[in-house]
Amino acid sequence: MCLPLPGDCSLDLVDQVVDERQNGRHAARFRGWKAGWRARVQEYLDHGGSPEHIHPWAAVADYAATFHNLYNSSKPDTAHGDMLRRLRDHELRLCPACGELGRPNTLDHYLPKAAYPHFSLTPANLFPMCDACQGEKLVKTGSPAEPRFFLHPYFDAFAADQILKLTIIPPFNAPTFVLEPQGVTEAQAAVITAHLRELDISGRYVKFFKDEHRRLLRNVSRMRDKEQDVLATLESWAFDAADPTPNSWQHLFYDGVLVNPDFLEYLTEGDLPSYL
Repeated sequence: MCLPLPGDCSLDLVDQVVDERQNGRHAARFRGWKAGWRARVQEYLDHGGSPEHIHPWAAVADYAATFHNLYNSSKPDTAHGDMLRRLRDHELRLCPACGELGRPNTLDHYLPKAAYPHFSLTPANLFPMCDACQGEKLVKTGSPAEPRFFLHPYFDAFAADQILKLTIIPPFNAPTFVLEPQGVTEAQAAVITAHLRELDISGRYVKFFKDEHRRLLRNVSRMRDKEQDVLATLESWAFDAADPTPNSWQHLFYDGVLVNPDFLEYLTEGDLPSYL
């Protein structure tokens, strides 16, 4: 899911954090870091956070705890504390990293703060993520063969479109589900494929799809008994599930149903299994 950049300017926040430290014991250290810190935040913005182009800052490696403590403390009435509260006070009802329904209750550092402590407080590096995704992502970024594993919700604008498709393979009473990229460039497809793999999204989707498939057969059986319009109902469900993103788990499932004429024929004319 594509998200708008946070309202807090990542560059301005550097200035504000440094200014707020000027009466503390690290005042001189933060003044010395300011120009380099701003330059690296600008580099982050220019390259969309890509670890292929952004490297750790050796000069602050020994002071990682200083940045981490700022993130962990989040004191009220400080620039970074107010920024973090605004990011956490979101209205998302699904995880932007995977599309699973449910309010994501943690903030993820796109570039992990362990290797990039100076981005601990960078708004453009922080976004809501569900616990399952965060547990899979951890501190991974990429590899020599795949420099970037993960989509960035602020910079990968193509994710505003439906970038995944679900293929439902018969037998339709116990189908196989295949999830893959669609409508993107080869380079975008490579990142999407890595994103799915590294967050175990395909494995998590399959469990959902199996449960949703069982519910679908139960509901369609009931609709047919009541002589209701099955196709119109499925189209309505798919339309509703596309908000706020066509990459939500529910929309991908019902889109996969609607683009599969053989499955639709099975649903409207076939012998459906009996479920209690």
